[in-house]
Amino acid sequence: MQRQMEMEQGMALAHHEFMANLEKSIGLLEKDIDEAGEMIEICTDEWCASVEGVLDELAKLVYSISEPRWVNKEDSGRIRDLRSRIHDIYFQYKNIKH
Repeated sequence: MQRQMEMEQGMALAHHEFMANLEKSIGLLEKDIDEAGEMIEICTDEWCASVEGVLDELAKLVYSISEPRWVNKEDSGRIRDLRSRIHDIYFQYKNIKH
């Protein structure tokens, strides 16, 4: 029983770190897209292809997260918020891209 509790604690810590890093990555992407909205010259074809690639990868990661049975309500809400943020970023990106 002790070993199982240690494993769950280790997985919970890894899950929290993964979520924090994912949130940081999404925040950086949001910042880049905000800046691009202010400066049209940033929106080159190369920039658009790069942003789409990053956005697609982040969306795959966020939507592939399955909620472990030991996840608490806060973590469940974080996953839901990340999915909403990805959706909003994609919408904002499409408005910049035209």
